[in-house]
Amino acid sequence: MPENILIAIAWPYANAEIHVGNLTGSHLPGDIVARYHRLKGNKVLVVSGTDSHGTPIVIAAEKEGKPVEEVYKKYHESFIEVFKGYGITYDMFTTTHSENHFKVSQAMFLALQKNGYLFKQFSKQWYSPSANKFLPDRYVEGTCYICGFEGARSDQCDNCGNVLEPEKLKNPRAKTGDGKLELRETEHFYLDLSKLEPAVKKFLEERAPHMRDTVIGESLRKIESEGLKPRSITRDIEWGIPIPTEEPGWETKKLYVWFEAVIGYLSAPIEWSQVAGQKGAWRDWWINPDAKQFHFIGKDNIFFHTSQWPAELMGAGSAFMEFFAGEEVPLTLPYDVPANQFMNLEDQKISGSRNWAVWCLDALTRYDPDALRYYLTVNMPENKDSDWDWSEFVARNNNELVATWGNLANRVLSFCYKHWEGHVPDVDPASLRPADLELLATIANGFSTVGAELESVRLRSALGEAMKLATAVNVYLDVNAPWSAVKTDKDGAAKTIFTALRAIDSLKVIFSPFLPFTSARLHGFFGYETPLFGEQFSEEVTDSLGTHTVLRYREVGRDTISPYWRPSELKPGQRLNQPGPLFKKLEPTVIEEERARLGN
Repeated sequence: MPENILIAIAWPYANAEIHVGNLTGSHLPGDIVARYHRLKGNKVLVVSGTDSHGTPIVIAAEKEGKPVEEVYKKYHESFIEVFKGYGITYDMFTTTHSENHFKVSQAMFLALQKNGYLFKQFSKQWYSPSANKFLPDRYVEGTCYICGFEGARSDQCDNCGNVLEPEKLKNPRAKTGDGKLELRETEHFYLDLSKLEPAVKKFLEERAPHMRDTVIGESLRKIESEGLKPRSITRDIEWGIPIPTEEPGWETKKLYVWFEAVIGYLSAPIEWSQVAGQKGAWRDWWINPDAKQFHFIGKDNIFFHTSQWPAELMGAGSAFMEFFAGEEVPLTLPYDVPANQFMNLEDQKISGSRNWAVWCLDALTRYDPDALRYYLTVNMPENKDSDWDWSEFVARNNNELVATWGNLANRVLSFCYKHWEGHVPDVDPASLRPADLELLATIANGFSTVGAELESVRLRSALGEAMKLATAVNVYLDVNAPWSAVKTDKDGAAKTIFTALRAIDSLKVIFSPFLPFTSARLHGFFGYETPLFGEQFSEEVTDSLGTHTVLRYREVGRDTISPYWRPSELKPGQRLNQPGPLFKKLEPTVIEEERARLGN
């Protein structure tokens, strides 16, 4: 029975370009898992979008001297270009600045308010007399009163990861240079997380068996040591979602970005349902207790996805649907939050301001997307921080991607195309020898072993298992040596090549979640007309807030999604297409050339 799988991926801020650390942190792992489940025949929906509100985008706009909406759209369009280039197959990549997201976020607010989980309270916030306004958290930085880090924001320290109380920040200063700051009282709505703490703790304990230790450990440890405290969900800021209240005094305040951005995991499926002309289809993932929701994020956002977001959902309960759709139905809770750690670069933290980064779009001008996807997967920071090293990138590309897998596929297909006149050898599968059957059984078992790792979101291990299988085929060929046997025993060579082709045809599928571009090419070399995957495309959506671009995905060439995650059934005598190399060998000079670009 096919499963309903929601892949919800962290929403990138519209204030900076995407680098490889962002890509391997959430977008790439989400796509790999999505492609695997599509191949299995599951019903998959992949969503995300541009986080268009909050202070970072306002600061970026002020620096550029442009309207906020213009700046957010510039980054939004570049994000779509990145995801197209790397094959991140979003069913709906949208934006938080849409009429739909406004409506969904406001319904969530009203549901929490109705159920008694919101309250109003005055608190102290940093105010700039010279600018005559309260400064949002990201406008204020200072020394963390917990760890002593000097570049902490007033609401969170990126060094120790703790949520901070703004009034306790030491040596506060405005990032915009708005003079001396004062603490003044301002009123905000608060989400009473303390009331929801028992439910959140129970939720985490139930999810613990299939959550990563780095995620579940941090989440439960914070609850045990600090507890869940009420948190403000509104801010004194002009750019954002209006608060759904007619009370005077709230016109200039907006929903806090940390409250409303995560609601995008719900609003994006709803928008997809509307745009795709499948009204109500989003319910298959959101009002379905058997659906599995995976939230792919970086380690700096663990708390919000394992504690605050489930709390929002549980607190809203069926009242959300009452406000949104006029009925009372509870929403589905996340199944897993496979948060990755951080990727560094050449032993240093990635820094956009210092240009110490590998920028995704720039890298695509010099390297093929699958070469980049491969290195980002084998080096993925699943349980601890990893490091992008240019010498390792070249070595992995040449020694593994090219030598082990690429050369295997190319030399077998090219040899077959030459000696069997462009066809698969016409071998009766019943005549295969014990060694042939043993190899095919090993490869067939790979669908289970690699699949189990993918199910558990252990992607590095899954790709490692796939490469071991490619090595096994290389060993088989070394032993049977069809290159020389074809001269003296063509029937025996035919069986060897037929066996190797079936193995490679299977490996093509096993590798395809990681290497979709080259796997699709290889699929074409085998002569198949039905594609492995669908296609990405973008379109314009117009609503009361204007027009925004969305990135979407559709299946093509198949009336139904039939499972591909199975061993090859390659037919004897099948017509092949002219094969060619899948990957490019990189010269050692690449290493110093790339290192010279850093920091400039």
